[in-house]
Amino acid sequence: MADDSVKSEASAQQENDNGGNKSSQKTVSSNGENAAENQTVSKSQKKKLLKQQKWEEERELRKQRRKEKKQQRRLQRTNHLEEQGGEAQHMRKRPRREVAPSSLRLVVDCSFDNLMLTKDISIKTEHYSEVVAREELVYLTSDSPNVLEELDHKKAYVIGGLVDHNHHKGITFERATELGIAHAQLPLSSFVKMNSRKVLAVNHVFEIILAYLEKGSWQEAFFTVLPQRKGAVAVDQEKEEEDSDSDSDTPDQTEKRA
Repeated sequence: MADDSVKSEASAQQENDNGGNKSSQKTVSSNGENAAENQTVSKSQKKKLLKQQKWEEERELRKQRRKEKKQQRRLQRTNHLEEQGGEAQHMRKRPRREVAPSSLRLVVDCSFDNLMLTKDISIKTEHYSEVVAREELVYLTSDSPNVLEELDHKKAYVIGGLVDHNHHKGITFERATELGIAHAQLPLSSFVKMNSRKVLAVNHVFEIILAYLEKGSWQEAFFTVLPQRKGAVAVDQEKEEEDSDSDSDTPDQTEKRA
């Protein structure tokens, strides 16, 4: 009986040892897998860090390359213009008129700032009536019944400096009447037929007067300055087209009209 008891205890001890070994093997195996996972993550992170480091190191190099390409493109454009003899650059610039002495005076009325938006106001000046005698002033307004046939070099012509986007029709004529200033309109209708209103921009009026002083012809001055979007047609040309249309009518059409 004693021997059986000893054998039983030895067998139990052996089983416990075997179980402990298995548990130890499982623990070692588990730790090995975790180490492999940690090693994989570390490689991925290391790769990203190296890539980021390389990107940072090449930052200045990329910047220098962009700068060199920009300088190269600029040099190519300059060489291209020089090869063309500067013609392209000359075409982009408006030809300057020759400076000619003139006693004619132009005044831009900038007292309409209360009727304009803030972005439309760029220059303010003292009132023109304090600079020029009232009897020498002529206000240019398309609503005036008076038509300006020629420019008087003893007069000062006032241009309404109003950017109104067509919100204040007739305001310049009213201003001239209130101030008791002579007024007149450019002879636009005598030379030009337009699809739009006869109201011109400040710069157009100014340039038309300069062109008239240079050319001595209202018609040439108008067609030199007026933009194409105005649809300007010479009055003589329109009459010729109407006469041509009437001459091309057939006898049947003439009888029907009669």
